[in-house]
Amino acid sequence: MTSWLRRLRGVFGMGLTWAVGWAVVGGAIMEGIVDPHGRLLDMWPQTLAIPGFLGGLTFGTLLWLAEGRRRFEELSVPRLTGWGALVGLLLGVLAVTTGMGREVLPFWSRAFVLVTPLTLSGALSASATLAVARVAARRERLPFGGLRTIADGEPA
Repeated sequence: MTSWLRRLRGVFGMGLTWAVGWAVVGGAIMEGIVDPHGRLLDMWPQTLAIPGFLGGLTFGTLLWLAEGRRRFEELSVPRLTGWGALVGLLLGVLAVTTGMGREVLPFWSRAFVLVTPLTLSGALSASATLAVARVAARRERLPFGGLRTIADGEPA
């Protein structure tokens, strides 16, 4: 497989990863905070999965362009968190400029309510993605598909 196809697959995989993560958070919000008794239609998973997918695509593309020579798990946590926060900020600005929630809140309140959580979500998603990638890279280096043995010098 050529290099650009592999990177394109990685960008799409990043979008799917963020979408699933944000959908799980949306389900937790709905079940834990909004409707703990399950009487309402659960709309939060798909509501958050869509911007999660767009954020993941943007994040993957940004990493492809800015950090293309490094492997993902080689990147530092602060740098990757900064890229994720930038993607979240861009998503928040996009939501505010398209007029999301304009009939409920004035502009500055809407900007704060949309931009702040999306920026924090982007930063958290980026750092969580790096943590998962590092665990996966560590498992690949272990024998037997991730099982530790006494021969490795660590307890079984």
